[in-house]
Amino acid sequence: MSAKIRETSVACCLAAGLLAAGCRQDMHDQPKFKPYAKSDFFADQRSARPLVDGTIARGHLRDDTLRFTGKAAGKPAEVFPFAITGDLMERGHERFDIFCSPCHGRTGTGDGMIVRRGYRRPPTFHQDRLRQAAPGYVFDVITNGFGAMPDYAQQIPVEDRWAIVAYLKALQRSQQATIDNVPAADRARLDAADRR
Repeated sequence: MSAKIRETSVACCLAAGLLAAGCRQDMHDQPKFKPYAKSDFFADQRSARPLVDGTIARGHLRDDTLRFTGKAAGKPAEVFPFAITGDLMERGHERFDIFCSPCHGRTGTGDGMIVRRGYRRPPTFHQDRLRQAAPGYVFDVITNGFGAMPDYAQQIPVEDRWAIVAYLKALQRSQQATIDNVPAADRARLDAADRR
């Protein structure tokens, strides 16, 4: 009986060994090119192939100069590349609070949290020079940086940069507003709120 068990055990081990050897996937032995290695397959003997002429990565055509650079005729654009909507303003407010307020503060006066902890103070957005700056100028500064401000091209998508610019322009106007700028229909609500 023990010889029979031993034969069965040996047979099972042999079968398991064959099965395990058959399951090996040898991905490390697959045909492939190592970067910049010599290749006999191509006539120029380069494994790294050049891009086909005219190739543009998906999503990187960037054929709308205003949208992607903030410039029109080589100067900062005075207009936005699309219509400003309520949803866009909300998105701009949200993105401003995330990316801009740590330095510039929630109201754009340059008193953000990291400034309070010793970082260089940025200028207030409410000075005449920046209040009069074209939207394209602000977009360019967000994209490419300026002075101590780093560029945010990698962190903030193009549409969100424009949303921030729209919100910032509204924020600048709000800080200079008077009661005459409030529509007559809304003044009654403000008066009611003041009486409370």
